[in-house]
Amino acid sequence: MTPEAFNSLFSICIGFALAGALVNGYQAFAQRPAGFGLLQDGVAPKTFAAVPLLVFAAPFIIMRNTLGGMRVESRRAEFVMLATVIAGFWSMMSGTFFLMTLRATGVIG
Repeated sequence: MTPEAFNSLFSICIGFALAGALVNGYQAFAQRPAGFGLLQDGVAPKTFAAVPLLVFAAPFIIMRNTLGGMRVESRRAEFVMLATVIAGFWSMMSGTFFLMTLRATGVIG
């Protein structure tokens, strides 16, 4: 495995772990699951506060909704595959941003 491929895989893993931690932390704090419905409250401070949460938690929410919908609504495999690719790419981007932030602050070398 090339170093670039390993770095991408690590970013995907970190992105999904970060997304899962954020969603579970939100659920423990708010006593309800996080979802894209947080943006439907109109122009309010809590809506603006939900944007950064959803930016990093989106891969987990996408996969949770996709896998739940696959069981309940019998979604086609192509839709599930497309949602998985989107969530994986989003996870790689958020994981890369998180790792770059950690490097810039000197937490990791």
